[in-house]
Amino acid sequence: MRINLNMLWAGLLPVMFLTGCGENKEEEKKDEESVSTLGAVSAMKEMAAQAEEMQKSGPVATVDFRSLKELLPADADGLARKEASGEKNGAAGFTISTANGKYANADDSETIELSIVDGGGSAMMMGLAAWSMMEVDKETENGYEKTSKIGDNKSYEKYDNSNKEGEVDLLVNKRFVVTAKGRGISMDKIKAALEDVDLDKLAGLK
Repeated sequence: MRINLNMLWAGLLPVMFLTGCGENKEEEKKDEESVSTLGAVSAMKEMAAQAEEMQKSGPVATVDFRSLKELLPADADGLARKEASGEKNGAAGFTISTANGKYANADDSETIELSIVDGGGSAMMMGLAAWSMMEVDKETENGYEKTSKIGDNKSYEKYDNSNKEGEVDLLVNKRFVVTAKGRGISMDKIKAALEDVDLDKLAGLK
């Protein structure tokens, strides 16, 4: 079967960004460039394999965004929910359902944004969760960036100590991407907010 190369490149761009994020080009060593190149090539092969598998299984209807919205917690690790929204968009044969929640303390000095996205297990997921096909592990004086696992789910996280800003992304059941972004709070609090989402229930949605 033919692979949509435009979709593959759309998914590869964030991967290439991840492999080069935070690096000074003038100081980049040749061996590091080789590692980045190999990582990008490996990701491209993985995307092609996944695209082939997705084409074999056929399209899957995305979950109604209202069902995703119901999974947004009333509070995120103690921060009250200020806003909740959802929408469903489609283009070029692909549909995405999204639910978003915004949480904050009284003076907005601590904020968290939670989002749940369903790409229907389509090739679109390669762009939404390109990091799930990479192995990233970086650390600087100001923070870190890495891919890992939370439970059985592949995850990507990054944190900036100087600004106290961070993000955790989680790929659930190979089709849902759950993201928690925090400002003015610790990474532990961001992860705790992510745990407030019922991931088991999310994985069972169809």
